Amino acid sequence: MIAKPTGSPSAAGSAGVRSEERARVVRMLAEGGCVAPGAEADALFGAAIEGVGSIEELVARRLRGEPLAWIIGWVRFCGVRLNIDAGVFVPRPHSEALARRAVPLLPTLGMAVDLCTGSGAAAAVLHSARPRATVVATDVDPVAIECARRNGVRALLGDLDEPVPPSWRGRVDVMTAVVPYVPTEELHLLPRDVLANEPRRALDGGPRGTAVLPRAAEAAARWLRPGGSVLLEVGGDQAAEIASTLVDVGLSEIRVHRDGDGHDRAIEARRPE
Repeated sequence: MIAKPTGSPSAAGSAGVRSEERARVVRMLAEGGCVAPGAEADALFGAAIEGVGSIEELVARRLRGEPLAWIIGWVRFCGVRLNIDAGVFVPRPHSEALARRAVPLLPTLGMAVDLCTGSGAAAAVLHSARPRATVVATDVDPVAIECARRNGVRALLGDLDEPVPPSWRGRVDVMTAVVPYVPTEELHLLPRDVLANEPRRALDGGPRGTAVLPRAAEAAARWLRPGGSVLLEVGGDQAAEIASTLVDVGLSEIRVHRDGDGHDRAIEARRPE
């Protein structure tokens, strides 16, 4: 099965396309294992109209498992249209809740850091909602850094908090991080097109998926101001282990955010005043 596309590409691109032609493409995508063939067909027709390529070429790319966002070049995240370059991790819809929760934690003139930013999704949402705040993002992947910069993000190349300006220590209002957290032993459970195409280092969180999460928690303790907050995306049963780490590094008021199905999606903590 081909993974469900992220974001909400507009169906406007299919306006003027003959119904039989659209039906043919929808059928091809459905037979190829796409779980949302109608929406994908509309997005591909829109890209074809914009000159990305012929509809036959774009459909062939999708059927080979290439992420839809790489083909059409963008995805919508929390209402913000993000450029997505080939080779860059595609932000997931379930990460939108973390970004939305971060917005009210960032004062109008505040400071925010987004670790493992990828395309700059969370940072771009914070910048869009708080244009007068200062937002810095980091990533180890130079391709992702360039993509984030195209999305208007001040993105710095480096591992986690290493490139954050030293003058920010103890002054950050909110830190966000969607680090790799898929357990190595569970990578085989991901959709085949995700495994075949998207960067493994953006997915593989090591044994239990907790190789990077504790390091992000420790980074938050270094950079948050008193009263500042951190939001880390988690999966599976990782929340309890990471909650313990957050307490160990001196953070408190631990909250676990769950999705509509009751699954742990993010953990929030605060540096005491």
